[in-house]
Amino acid sequence: MKKYDVIVIGAGPAGIVTGVTVKKQYPDKTVLILKEEEKGLIPCGIPYVFYDLNSVDKNIMGLKPFIDLGGEVATEKVVDIDKEKKLVKTEQGLEFAYQKLILATGSVPFVPKFIHGYDLKNIFYIKKSYNYINSLFEELKDKKNIIIVGGGFIGAEVAEQLAKFKKKNVTIIEKEDLCFSKAFSSELSKIATEQLKKTNVNVFTSTSVEEFIGENKTITKVKLDTGRELKADAVILSIGYIPNTTLAEKTGLNLNEYKAIIVDNFGHTSAKHIYAVGDCSETTGFLTGRKDNIMLASTATSEARILGYNLFGIRIRNSFTGTIAVFSTEINGLAMASAGVNDKDVSLINLEIISAKYTGVDRHPGSLPGTSPLTVKLYVSPSDGSILGGEVWGSKSSGEIINIIALAIQEELTVFKVLSYQIGTHPLLTSAPTMPGFIKAAEIALSKIYKN
Repeated sequence: MKKYDVIVIGAGPAGIVTGVTVKKQYPDKTVLILKEEEKGLIPCGIPYVFYDLNSVDKNIMGLKPFIDLGGEVATEKVVDIDKEKKLVKTEQGLEFAYQKLILATGSVPFVPKFIHGYDLKNIFYIKKSYNYINSLFEELKDKKNIIIVGGGFIGAEVAEQLAKFKKKNVTIIEKEDLCFSKAFSSELSKIATEQLKKTNVNVFTSTSVEEFIGENKTITKVKLDTGRELKADAVILSIGYIPNTTLAEKTGLNLNEYKAIIVDNFGHTSAKHIYAVGDCSETTGFLTGRKDNIMLASTATSEARILGYNLFGIRIRNSFTGTIAVFSTEINGLAMASAGVNDKDVSLINLEIISAKYTGVDRHPGSLPGTSPLTVKLYVSPSDGSILGGEVWGSKSSGEIINIIALAIQEELTVFKVLSYQIGTHPLLTSAPTMPGFIKAAEIALSKIYKN
């Protein structure tokens, strides 16, 4: 039996970044990452293996940075944890001893067992598994009528990719009025849904699945709550993920109402010497302080860095004020991104906000080739001008502009401060210095505050 200072269970973004950070900060510590499969995938890149990449192997997430630092890796499925003896036991009967144990077991797709026929053959999920996705990649090659249930980011991105095959008939079923509605405001959700409709995807909103119908235990039709039946050669269920905490529950760790592992500000679980990070651990909303269920690689890696720095003594204070949830995607050439709260939170938590929107272009002058419209929308507290949320859509620069807005939210910046910020511009790279979208939106918000 081999002993390690640190054992990490899971080799997703959270597990890898934790391992790398620990080895960088504590190079003398022995660290082992245990993973279930030989190869791993970049989670957010999975939709693009079906067309743009046209290969699962072009979306591999490797462990070379961790190994180069002296970390060790073993492909072993952990089936049991002995908290008293500080041991992990694998499916193959191996045992490893630890000083500190980190659970980075991620999340798994939600399975709607309440829908009749959910277990028919050719009903699939978007699992974060190389073996599963590689098999799905091959399975979908000869499938013509593909129905995707769920119009969130993953569902919409997979649908857009599959619809690029002209011989495939791809349909999305979304129970909400609009796609992307859990992440975007009403305005941006509508824009995103319309953009999706401009592709070759058939989009059904305000529609639910009543039943999966099959022959010879294989899916043939999807019956909707409207009574309509759609032919289906394959169905992909993309209706959310749940924390992968079966092992944690078996170990006796405390879980919250979402079945996520309860942790403190530094990743400690309810058991001594055991930590949790990423999708399997709980998150807290930055504004409400309520337990949340945000599952993003960007959030997971931020948590992982904090955990890695502080694993053998507090080196940096956890500056998380709560999870703000930063989302971005691109559908049919339109980039869209959001961070923090939006207009939907007004009714949910009785929030008082004002919104301010500015539309310009992403280059200057606007007559330059390749110039695209760019809209920045801010959600601001009318009482003190603090930036609580934002959305950006238009060109690819939306993805980085939303990161700037996310930083502003985390640093509790106000629109008053933003107006004095100095920026750099270039005709081929940014909006004009006279009309940077973030600052112009802040100006508009400020004028609304003064009017109040």
